[in-house]
Amino acid sequence: MLLRRLFSSNSFRSAPNNVLSVDRRISSPPLSAGAFDLLPVDLLMEILKLIEPKDAARLCAVCRSLKLLISDNRLWIYYLWTHPEPDHILFSEMELRSGFPLQPISNEMQPVFFKQIYGQRDLVPGVVVIDGGAGYCKFGWNKDSAPSGKSATFLEFGNIETPMHSRLRHFFSAIYTRLRAKASAQPVIVSIPLCHYDDTESAKASRKQLKEAIHSTLFDLNVPAVCAINQATLALFAAKRTTGIVVNIGFHVTSVVPILQGKIMRRVGVEVVGMGALKLTGFLKESMQQNGVNFDSLYTIRTLKENLCYVAYDYESELSKNTEASYRVGGEGWLTLSKERFQTGEILFQPRLAGVRTMGLHQAVALCIEHCQRAQLTIDDSWYKTVVLSGGTACLPGLARRLEKELHDLLPHEDGIVVIPPPMGTDSAWYGAKLISSLSTFPATWCKTKKQFRPRSSRYSRVNFLW
Repeated sequence: MLLRRLFSSNSFRSAPNNVLSVDRRISSPPLSAGAFDLLPVDLLMEILKLIEPKDAARLCAVCRSLKLLISDNRLWIYYLWTHPEPDHILFSEMELRSGFPLQPISNEMQPVFFKQIYGQRDLVPGVVVIDGGAGYCKFGWNKDSAPSGKSATFLEFGNIETPMHSRLRHFFSAIYTRLRAKASAQPVIVSIPLCHYDDTESAKASRKQLKEAIHSTLFDLNVPAVCAINQATLALFAAKRTTGIVVNIGFHVTSVVPILQGKIMRRVGVEVVGMGALKLTGFLKESMQQNGVNFDSLYTIRTLKENLCYVAYDYESELSKNTEASYRVGGEGWLTLSKERFQTGEILFQPRLAGVRTMGLHQAVALCIEHCQRAQLTIDDSWYKTVVLSGGTACLPGLARRLEKELHDLLPHEDGIVVIPPPMGTDSAWYGAKLISSLSTFPATWCKTKKQFRPRSSRYSRVNFLW
């Protein structure tokens, strides 16, 4: 009854539809809410939670007391919390909205008004989100819950002998065609695959050259604004963290990347292990061939790896168990694996099983933690004790638990080490980019426009560099 009276009031019917927009003020509403003044504030707040956010914003025109109540941050945090994955929204708006370098919101900073944030998020345009990938690329829209398509990564797209600028143009044009989107109609956010890991001048120049080539190509296609960020940082954002160590198991290699407030600490050291998804797939294929099972298609082997393989918590004890299991692969029928199920993932920790002379994954992560500890970059030494896994192979069941155990064994004096599985599965980097592209401050705080882009050399786009 009270809500019906309120919605039928003249002041409510005449309220503009875009009251939720930023900086829109309603002049001199009445002071009293009439019968609503008799209700306890807590009860009135619960009533407001039952209506749509835009309707709540329009109620500001009814009276000043309601306007004050509706401006309460708790109401708009509740509205944000009713969205899908609200914790990611609150994390991104609290930690990422300032752009890079990150300036997380603290008590000393200007207060945050979530009503304004809610309205700004409603105005964020559609954004094309492209995860460059290491094995394959994923692309889609920031309004979607998952990527809508896949393709070869831009490092492997087309003829490898073609100049990078030409390959990038072909690559991005193909994606816009598949999305049925006009390049000039919306901003784009691109994740850059991890490459050129060192802190040397040569590696810095190579990373800069690749980033400039991406910006140049997209601006040549008349994209209005471009944001390009490395995959490791985006995977960390997907885990609702801005600081930690990202272990990215890529197509060819595994990289262990220390990140502090969104910035890769290359001077601390990025560890690289010559073991990636392709090596695991090849090892499983060889193991099956030794048992008399042969396949020419790597797709079949990869399907078995993704659906049957896992990482043993205790490798030696697993050898004595019956681990046989079957899976039906389209076109091949039912296929059975036994010890190959956990031996495939074991080569991450014991590369010698695959004939590879390199350190194990746990040793590389422990080495990175020790480097972070010695660097003493912050007073708080907990920043490097959160390890986030990323990449398709990192989704193997049991990997996070096993790695955490091995790290505790190698570093018994380092308390509080936690290993987090890929937060959004194989799409973690894409989802991290989606978080940024949905921010209330996007694209202003994260993107470059063509006018802001200034390459060091006017001829760089003609250079025939290969990767």
